[in-house]
Amino acid sequence: MRVWIVFLLCLAGHARAAPADEEPIVEEPGTEEPVVEETEVGANPVQVEIGEFDEAIDIVEDVVTENACLNYHCKKGKVCEVDESNTPMCVCQDPSSCPPVEGDFEHICGTDNKTYESSCHFFATKCTLEGTKKGHKLHLDYIGSCKLIEPCLDSELTEFPLRMRDWLKNVLVTLYERDEDNNLLTEKQKLRVKKIYENEKRLQAGDHSLDLLAHDFEKNYNMYIFPVHWQFGQLDQHPVDGYLTHTELAPLRAPLIPMEHCTTRFFEQCDADADKYIALEEWATCFGLKDQDVDKDLII
Repeated sequence: MRVWIVFLLCLAGHARAAPADEEPIVEEPGTEEPVVEETEVGANPVQVEIGEFDEAIDIVEDVVTENACLNYHCKKGKVCEVDESNTPMCVCQDPSSCPPVEGDFEHICGTDNKTYESSCHFFATKCTLEGTKKGHKLHLDYIGSCKLIEPCLDSELTEFPLRMRDWLKNVLVTLYERDEDNNLLTEKQKLRVKKIYENEKRLQAGDHSLDLLAHDFEKNYNMYIFPVHWQFGQLDQHPVDGYLTHTELAPLRAPLIPMEHCTTRFFEQCDADADKYIALEEWATCFGLKDQDVDKDLII
């Protein structure tokens, strides 16, 4: 629990930024899925740094410069080159041209169960595979070198949301305590978290038993409604449409998988209708909220 909260605080300053692309939720390796663009992870308080995985659409700004590539932006895995007429275009980057890595912490595990030296190497490789079946199935799985992820048992799957709900509540409380300049939470969000923070019945952060977490959710159910909605709102930014795609889930999912082996199965289960998108109602149900408590105004 402490690792998760420290991880969040290091990244909370990017809560308002997010790229515009979206991508459907990715199935486990070996399954079919629509051909989509692998976009970069957007930024919100519980995710990795935006610059590492951003894969924005190609944008040309109307700025006349001698260097035609200066204001021409390519998505991750591509670099700008000019043709004979000095017209900029995006081409796949050679993985060997990626900057040297500083350590194993930059490694990325792909859904092909292959460890890539960095996000640059991963997206450059994926670009070279565009249009192929292998490239269609290749996505970022999680942060870190590939390793054996133990299967998630049914009994373990039911435990996962207990920890996640408690973690989300504690994350919000921590942000509230440290948000002196209103950079982490909006005024409306701070008012909602204040009610949780000042409630004497609030279960303090700690390594609690699953029985205690379940009991607290039952007795103090209302304290968990906003945290669940808040996390959905933080992820739903590519664009804000009331649905979570694989790209939008990646900031939360990718760092968690090495620590919580039920992460992948949990989010797959949240997509109840198997349409590769998680609606707010599906998200709320996954975290045990009642239908009448689902409120789109709480994610704003």
